[in-house]
Amino acid sequence: MSFSFNFDVQLTTKGQQGEESKSQTGKQDYAVKPVPGNNNTTTPAETVKAAVEHHPPAEPHFLLNDAVCETVTIGTLPPLHFLNESVFERTASERDDDERILSRTAAQSSDLISGVYEGGLKVWECTYDLLELLEREGETFGGKMVLDLGCGAGLLGLLALKSGASQVHFQDYNSTVIEQLTLPNALLNCQVEGEEEEVNGKKRGLQEEDDETIIEEDKMKKDEEAKSDEEKNEQKKEGEDGSPSPKRQALDLSQHSKLTCCRFFSGDWTTFLALVLKEDLFPKYDIIFTSETIYNTAYYSALHDTLHRLLAPRGVVYLATKAHYFGVGGGLHLFEQFIEDKGVFDMEKLWDVDQGLQRHVVAMHFKTTNKS
Repeated sequence: MSFSFNFDVQLTTKGQQGEESKSQTGKQDYAVKPVPGNNNTTTPAETVKAAVEHHPPAEPHFLLNDAVCETVTIGTLPPLHFLNESVFERTASERDDDERILSRTAAQSSDLISGVYEGGLKVWECTYDLLELLEREGETFGGKMVLDLGCGAGLLGLLALKSGASQVHFQDYNSTVIEQLTLPNALLNCQVEGEEEEVNGKKRGLQEEDDETIIEEDKMKKDEEAKSDEEKNEQKKEGEDGSPSPKRQALDLSQHSKLTCCRFFSGDWTTFLALVLKEDLFPKYDIIFTSETIYNTAYYSALHDTLHRLLAPRGVVYLATKAHYFGVGGGLHLFEQFIEDKGVFDMEKLWDVDQGLQRHVVAMHFKTTNKS
């Protein structure tokens, strides 16, 4: 199976002992969501985080100003582009952050502060496991409604978006994650795909050229020569390694046809569910993705209720998780027992990953008598 990263800058991650590490396959070895100090408990915060829907700004270009991007390619899946994690962390002080999670996580050297920040700024390794499984199993998304629950960078939802899903909704606990990471990543992928389609269209035109297309080509050549030196340099920079330009200018939102298929939400699962259910025709999702979200047993009830109310009768939940989250207490066995006790879903193990810490990908469907 092909699995490759295209980095604009060198990216390293810290293992549990602090060493920089990468697996021999080129896939990054991400640490378990830790519980530094006394900041993380299995008890949720007393106050809930109200759900909010976030809309792309009218002039979105600033979201990608000075952006440094990565591209991950897995087998035959479309390339997925996202903001580089290391650079994002180093520029945290320059970003809007009403929640102050960027400064707090930096000050406490923490990837998780329960009830405050739930780890959405990192791409955790189980997300890559699920991407690999989807590529191997050939899951299709054409015309389907998809929810990326606890989305973080949004790679799973972005895969669905680029693979023909009719609607993709992204949810994360933190508004800063949605505004500073998920939304820019969606914008980036929509823009890159638009540019790729434009290039491919030109290639097809050249293959079928006749006298009229030759004349048109001459006109295009003249127009190209008239472009400013700055535009030419930007195009050259984009073409050097095939990755998105670090200083990409966003197109007008009206050109982002796929971005109009997206919705973005922040808040805890209880308030998110309540917000969605207020709609006259609230969505029922054909596919719900959720990765690395069962580390805290205190959140199981809210997660279960959300899946129960929002999954379509014949829908599927794809859950990627570690077997156990040391120091936090959650894991697949406890969640599996929770699901069994509720009696709403059947759970099917799809893949047991033995590399490093034991990880799993499972699918959940409604039991035959529970399709509400």
